[in-house]
Amino acid sequence: MNSKFLLILILFVLSSCSLNTINKNETSEIIALSGFKNNGFTIVYDDNLYKNELVSLKLEDRDLLIFQKNLKKGTTVKIKNNINNKSIIAKVGKNSNYPAFNNSVITKRIASEIDLNLNEPYVEILEILNNSSFVAKKAKTFDEEKNVANKAPVESISINDLNSNDTLVNKDIKKKFSYIIKIGDFYFYDSAKLMMKRIINETEVKKIDIKTLSETNYRVFLGPFNNLNSLKNAFNDISLLNFENIEIIKND
Repeated sequence: MNSKFLLILILFVLSSCSLNTINKNETSEIIALSGFKNNGFTIVYDDNLYKNELVSLKLEDRDLLIFQKNLKKGTTVKIKNNINNKSIIAKVGKNSNYPAFNNSVITKRIASEIDLNLNEPYVEILEILNNSSFVAKKAKTFDEEKNVANKAPVESISINDLNSNDTLVNKDIKKKFSYIIKIGDFYFYDSAKLMMKRIINETEVKKIDIKTLSETNYRVFLGPFNNLNSLKNAFNDISLLNFENIEIIKND
C-alpha cells in the first residue's frame, strides 16, 4: 500500500514539473513580446512625403525598416496588420519626423508583405526585446530577407503603385470603420474621472467617456469615430496634451 502511494506521489511530482516547464515557456514567450506596443494607423513611405516635408528622412522601397518615434534606432519590431493578422519582423531606422496621427512610417515592401489595406492601414507595432529567445529565432530569417531584398530590384517586389486607390486592398474585408482613441487605463475610477475632466477643460474634445473593464480597470477614451477625418481631428486635438502613448483601437 505504501509503495503504491509512493508511486502515485512520484508521478504527481513529475507531472507537476512538466506543467511548470510548459508554463515557464509560455511566460517567456509573453515576456519576449512584452516591450513597447502601439496600435494605430501607419503611413507608407513615398518620396512625395519627403518632398512635401511630411516625413523628414527617406526610406528605400525594399527596406525592412520603419520610422517609430518612441523606439530607438536598431530596435527589432513586429509589425502586424490588425485587419488580417499578417505580420513581419523589421528594424527601426533613424529618428524621423512624421505626422503625429500616424504611429509609424513603413516601406512599400512591408506594406506588401502584410497585405496592407491603404484605406484602413491599421497596424500594431510591437517591440521585440533584445534579450529574448524570440529575437534569436527571428534574427537569421531577418538577415536573409534583408540580403535578398538588397540584391533584388525594386520591381521584383510584388507591389503596385501605392498612390492608387485599388492597391493592397483586401476586398474580402468589409467591416465597418469604427475606432476609439484610448487615452489610458486607470486603477481607480476617480483617477479616470479626473483625466476626463482635464481633457474637457483643456481641449475642444467633447466625445469622451469612461469604460469599466473590471473592478480595478477604467479606460478613458474618445469616440467612437466612424470616419478617418473625425478620428484624425480628435487625435490632433488631444495631441497638444503630449500624452506619451495614445493608442487607436478598433471598436468591434
